[in-house]
Amino acid sequence: MSKRILAVIAGLVVWVVIATVAGLIMRAAWPAYAAVADAMTFTLPMMFARLSIGAVATLAAGWVTAVVSRSILAVLTTGLILLVLFIPQHIMLWTRFPIWYHLTFLVSLVPLAYTGGQIAAHGQNGRTLQGADVVQVAERPSPRRPA
Repeated sequence: MSKRILAVIAGLVVWVVIATVAGLIMRAAWPAYAAVADAMTFTLPMMFARLSIGAVATLAAGWVTAVVSRSILAVLTTGLILLVLFIPQHIMLWTRFPIWYHLTFLVSLVPLAYTGGQIAAHGQNGRTLQGADVVQVAERPSPRRPA
């Protein structure tokens, strides 16, 4: 149980680190973004960039959670915690962004965390996350070579 809790915490920390570092890089590399970041008056390309950062951070959070815990429950918990943490933020920012932006970000959190977990599991010798633990996927028989 404590391994799963630590995995969720690790996933959330990874999300924060990736989002923060990517945001700082975007401010440094994109002067127009930096000029409007505090006012949050982003253009369409800026909103897509922000959504992309969120997607990468969420995939990474799910991946890290799965690597540490090997548990689909922990991965889904990471996605749900992100959703619960971001709903109030998006409510406060509701008028600053179009509804599609809020919905895209919020609705994608759990599925992207799950996908990140599945990517981690498949990278571990063809395993998939199922139930509480990772299980081995049945291997296909290799085709026989003609003699």
